[in-house]
Amino acid sequence: MDLYDAARPLLFRLPAETAHGAVHGGLKLAQGTPAESLLASRYGSPDDDRLAVEAFGCRFPNPVGVAAGFDKNAEVPSALASLGFGHVEVGGVTAEPQAGNPRPRLFRLREDGALVNRMGLNNEGAAAVGERLAAASVDVPIGVNVAKSERVASEDAPADYRRTYERVAEGADFFVVNVSCPNSEGFRELQNRDAMAAILGELVDAGASPLLVKLSPDLPEPAVEDALEIVDELGLDGVVATNTTTDRPASLRSPNRVEEGGLSGKPIEKEATGMVRFVAERVDVPVVGVGGVSSAEGAYRKIRAGASLVQLYTGLVYEGPTLARRINEGLLDLLDRDGFDDVSDAVGADL
Repeated sequence: MDLYDAARPLLFRLPAETAHGAVHGGLKLAQGTPAESLLASRYGSPDDDRLAVEAFGCRFPNPVGVAAGFDKNAEVPSALASLGFGHVEVGGVTAEPQAGNPRPRLFRLREDGALVNRMGLNNEGAAAVGERLAAASVDVPIGVNVAKSERVASEDAPADYRRTYERVAEGADFFVVNVSCPNSEGFRELQNRDAMAAILGELVDAGASPLLVKLSPDLPEPAVEDALEIVDELGLDGVVATNTTTDRPASLRSPNRVEEGGLSGKPIEKEATGMVRFVAERVDVPVVGVGGVSSAEGAYRKIRAGASLVQLYTGLVYEGPTLARRINEGLLDLLDRDGFDDVSDAVGADL
């Protein structure tokens, strides 16, 4: 039995955020010690060139990454890489430290393989995260999710994003602009065309590159198309599709479905894959597919729908530390089955 399988019943008796803290603390203890090498030998993904991806100027050893939210403060990127992930997106990060929303603010929907979070972008602030990243040595690309400070007015958001970017710029390989967080004040106003163009334009002027934008699954199609026009006009490097949703599918069974916040995990998988397809049909830059990834088959569906990379968080909670390896091993089998030489050949196969 895997150690996580043995610990899982105990972890699931704890409040969700407490359990996350315990797992995160264990990874922090292992990082930079011989234990990290043991994690890599036990959980690392296959070192196979068929899995490698070239996207927005970075080389990813495999397409499976950790989504923003798991490692908010860039404390364990190397330990996460040792679990077989091909990249890690840290954050969301704001210019100054934020406490986030009151607890409880993270909820399991066990019957649904889902989470609801209303964390509120709690983080130690861009200076602390930037210092940590600059000192880190990680073998996979690291992205930083850059978000608006809660107390900053919408009209001041471009300058606020720039301040955050400048404090984390040295240690990151790519930057993701979060204008779609459903759990913090003031983000809804950032998703109109003018506000988004001002924020992204400010970051382009600041030299942020590679620069991606993360979209909400709750945007109506015309708003998504507006956002994608901005991606083209400003020459951005990629799109992340998607963030969590405030929608609640009728299929949800858990009592925690009534909690406010962003829903992630299996219930949004189909819709997230549909958003990947919608975006990939309209842009010529790489798409990062996020939402409900917990198996090789699910990751492969997003790849065939147009995702060059995929990310997960909720799947890691339910499936444990073997997940990245299992997905990557499964992807190799699926590529062989369908006659693709490598994963990049499968990107957009269903478009």
